[in-house]
Amino acid sequence: MKLAHINLVARNAEALAAFYMNVMKCDLLRAPTMLSGEKVSRGNGLSNSEIRTIWLKFSRMERPFLEIHEHTVTLHRDQPRVNEPGFGHLSFQMEDISDALSKIIQAGGAQIGQITDFGTPDRPYLIAYARDPEGNVLELEQTPS
Repeated sequence: MKLAHINLVARNAEALAAFYMNVMKCDLLRAPTMLSGEKVSRGNGLSNSEIRTIWLKFSRMERPFLEIHEHTVTLHRDQPRVNEPGFGHLSFQMEDISDALSKIIQAGGAQIGQITDFGTPDRPYLIAYARDPEGNVLELEQTPS
């Protein structure tokens, strides 16, 4: 068994995909598609289901990929918190955590907490938490070179 993909349900799939492409350096894996019809509704249990889906691949990886869905009918949800049960966050490794946080904030995201060093004085291992523009939690890691 292996992980195939990670799904985020978006309020605006195009805008969220643009954030992950521009800021988190994901690439388009396939053209955006509309999913609908009896099979889709039967599979997800939602009658008359219509889903705009965008598939993105993470840098230097084919799988797992990031699948962004925008349903025609959505329910309201408050922003997830770091300590809520269930899926917690997407984690990205990067060379410059401060630059990444700046780009996330400029793109409409937000920083959660402070950059923290979990490494040693000679091998820093920086961690920070942030939110994408729709409030999903991201963990950023700057690993030693």
